[in-house]
This record gives sequence, structure tokens and C-alpha cells, in this order.
Amino acid sequence: MPTQQSAIAATGLRKSFGDHVVLDGLDLNVPRGTVFSLLGANGAGKTTTVKILSTLISADGGSAQVGGHDLATEPDAVRASIGVTGQFSAVDNLLNGEENLLLMADLHHLSRRDGRRRAAELLEQFDLVEAGKKPASTYSGGMRRRLDLAMTLVGSPRVIFLDEPTTGLDPRSRRSMWQIVRELVAGGVTIFLTTQYLEEADELADRIAVLDHGRLVAEGTADELKRRIPGGHVRLRFTDPRGFEAAANVLGQVSRENEALALRVPSDGSLRSLKTLLDRLDDRAIEVDEFSVHTPDLDDVFLALTGNPKKEKVTTR
Repeated sequence: MPTQQSAIAATGLRKSFGDHVVLDGLDLNVPRGTVFSLLGANGAGKTTTVKILSTLISADGGSAQVGGHDLATEPDAVRASIGVTGQFSAVDNLLNGEENLLLMADLHHLSRRDGRRRAAELLEQFDLVEAGKKPASTYSGGMRRRLDLAMTLVGSPRVIFLDEPTTGLDPRSRRSMWQIVRELVAGGVTIFLTTQYLEEADELADRIAVLDHGRLVAEGTADELKRRIPGGHVRLRFTDPRGFEAAANVLGQVSRENEALALRVPSDGSLRSLKTLLDRLDDRAIEVDEFSVHTPDLDDVFLALTGNPKKEKVTTR
């Protein structure tokens, strides 16, 4: 339900291309100052969603507000409040880093003085001061993505759409981008993230929605989504064989690892179920030496909710 605290609120969004229905009544509510991640396989409708919310295309039905502005009646105000960092870099290779930022400042109608000040701030923020005078064509992949995001921030948007922000980056550059995203959100910016890396959504997103054939099939925190999928368990390990056997008798349906003196107990990982398990052991004075909770990962969630093969590349189309 849209509220004054919503950065993005959509109700019943529909979009078709010919006879092909891409979005079939999509509802979204993204609180301000959070990271919201939209997951789905090829053709699920994610890129179409981003294009509609960033005013690049119109919906066939439904309504939406972005940054408190109505998409249909206030598109210019929506554009003024958002930034879009696409899957493919918008960096001009013929210019250096500073010139790319100054070009964006001109497009945002900043004065020369304000434009130079903003460019200097962003070069500092994104650790590009030394590279600022070098041609963008000489930048590494990580540097290009940082510059691309810096260019998005020239206009100080409050809502940013990030489409696969770390595709092709090495692990160090990817984690650097993650830190930048966290810092933006800490400053009150809202991030709408689409990514092919489920680990990235797990690491960054406050809430995750799974889109399948134009419909939202699930939404929640990463932990909430994981608890919906069978396969979670608690692993208990013992050093005393008597405690091992006693626990197996008390807990009933468990999987035994006899050589390791370990038991696997089915569990959804919730606090309530864990407390119940521990209370049962404590009531019988059974001591556990090691205790670990294992829940399905987002790959398992994606497979279960969309029916797509686990090894299929999850992209943002």
C-alpha cells in the first residue's frame, strides 16, 4: 500500500507487446532509504518494469508513483528525482573522468562553478581523483562502473535504478561497488536493484521480489524467502556417544551422521523453532557441542519459485 514513506509505489502495472503479456498486474511498494532487488529469469519482465518506472516507456494499465510523483501526470518531476545506471556503461571514452562528469553537470543545467564543485566531490567520493584527468578509455572495468554511477549522481537523485551494476567485475571491484551502494542508502537514497548475482541481492537488499512471467510470485527479506523453501535444517554435533543417541531418540525424525556423531534436524531456521528444539534438549540435560543452522540459499529459492533450472543464468530481462 503506497505511503508517504514510499520511494516507489505501483499498483496493477500491465504491459504487453503485441499478444505477449510482459507484466500482468504488478504491485510494488519500496520504502525510502532501502535497497529493493527484483529477481527473475529472461523474459520475466524486470527490464520492462525498470523502463516503465524510469519513464522510458508507458504502462498499458495500472498506476505508479516514483519519488512522490505520478508517472502519468508528472513524468518530468519523476525524471528529475531519479538516476539510472544501465547494464551498459554510459561513459564517453573520448573524454576523461572529470569531463564526463562536467558533461552530466551541463545536462543537469548546473552552473560552471557548481558543476566543477560537484565533479570534484564525486571524483573524491568514488576514489577517482588521480584518474580524473586520464581518458576513460584507459579505465579498468571497476573504474568505469564507479564513474558511470558517479555520473548518475551528478543530479543528486533520491531514487536510483541499478541494472546489473557489477556484471563483469572482479570480486574486489564488486565489493567496492557494494560498499558504495551501502553508503548511498545510509545517506537516504533508495536503490532499485536488478542483478544476475543472487549473492549480490542477498548481500545488499532489504527486500527481494521474485518476478515470474510478469507476476510477483514472492516478496520478503532474504531470510524470509529462504525459510519458505524446504531443506533447512539444524546440525547438532556431539562428543559423547550417549548424548548423541539420547538426542536422536528425543528428536525423532532426524538424519544421522554416525561417524561424526552429528544429527540433522529439519527446521525452518526461525527463532521459535530453534527455541523449541533447544528447550527439548535442555529439559533432558542433553549437551550439544556444536550447533549450526543451515537454510536454503537464494539459488534454491529462485529454483523453487520459478521452476527454472538452477544453473540457468539469472538475468534482468
